[in-house]
Amino acid sequence: MIIVLVAGEASGDQLGAALIRAIRLKQPEARFAGIGGPLMRAEGCDCWWDTGQLSLMGLYEVISHLPRLVKLRRQLIQRVVALEPDIFIGIDAPDFNLGVERRLKAHAIPVIHYVSPTIWAWRSGRVKKIAKSTDRVMCLFPFEPDYYQHHPVAADYTGHPLADEIPLQVNAEPARLALGVDTGGICVALLPGSRMSEVEKLSAAMLDAAVILSKRYPDICFLMPAATEFIDHYVKSVLLEYPGVNCRVFSGRSKDVMAAADVVICASGTATLEVMLINRPMVVCYRTSGMTYRLMTWFKMLKTRFISLPNILASKSLVPELVQHEANGLRIAEEVVRWLDQPALCSDLKHHFNLLHRELRIDAAVTAGNVVLRQIAGPNG
Repeated sequence: MIIVLVAGEASGDQLGAALIRAIRLKQPEARFAGIGGPLMRAEGCDCWWDTGQLSLMGLYEVISHLPRLVKLRRQLIQRVVALEPDIFIGIDAPDFNLGVERRLKAHAIPVIHYVSPTIWAWRSGRVKKIAKSTDRVMCLFPFEPDYYQHHPVAADYTGHPLADEIPLQVNAEPARLALGVDTGGICVALLPGSRMSEVEKLSAAMLDAAVILSKRYPDICFLMPAATEFIDHYVKSVLLEYPGVNCRVFSGRSKDVMAAADVVICASGTATLEVMLINRPMVVCYRTSGMTYRLMTWFKMLKTRFISLPNILASKSLVPELVQHEANGLRIAEEVVRWLDQPALCSDLKHHFNLLHRELRIDAAVTAGNVVLRQIAGPNG
């Protein structure tokens, strides 16, 4: 059995490695090849190119590398067609993988796309392109297969790997000890984002909220993870303007910071899912440029009522979402105070979060591996 996988970034490398392990449990002689990172290599994948070749962000960066990407895609397609694998699996990276999948499908090579693009939030019309490009989509969230019901592509809910990775019970004390934080005081995590553009738009508003909260709770401390060295330098320079705020910055360690906190203030995105799985009350913030927000509003580009994954998964407002001008120091502080001063609200929220965690915790790698093997076997397998 020959399986080709293409992972476009570090998260895809993690998914690919776990998928290889799961398939090997049932098919020990299976061979794996394609594009991956160190984790997929460690599982025995023959990586023709490294994931870093595809890990590009930003319009200018993608355009400047376009000739190289086009050449890489052409060489990849030629290599896969010559190999005639039992299946091709594109892991996330839809802008690259869907084009490859469409061409391989035309050569009668079975294809699966792992991680549904967010058609439920942005650019819902992409579902037509997805249906033309792939035979099957493996979805991380239980509501996603419904979006494919009226299109000629199969879709399976396979669970979210983070739900398997993060325990159902995460205690604050070990995380605080690991970070060297007082185990008895109030602790609030500040997560302005993993991208510099997010951090620039949200860090000052979060620190303005920290000033207000410090006056109400004199012993409060704040923890902020920095995803990159550049972000680390930036937030530390911003902190110089807030001498009255007791805030410590950590290189990475975002999950420890979340676990150590009583409340998390975070940018919208995957972090909201992590906070939900670690089971902490949160305040979600989102800011973009004024023109981008006006365009999103005018053209009704956002297709969902909510911007945070906990609210989307629950189909109701579990956590506050502060968007654009609402994401300011005063409003953020008000929502944090609501969580800190009303333990009954926190208890109810944690119950909801636990139910959602269990729904997502279905051994994602094994479930996805079974879907892949059934697809290879075909209707008579």
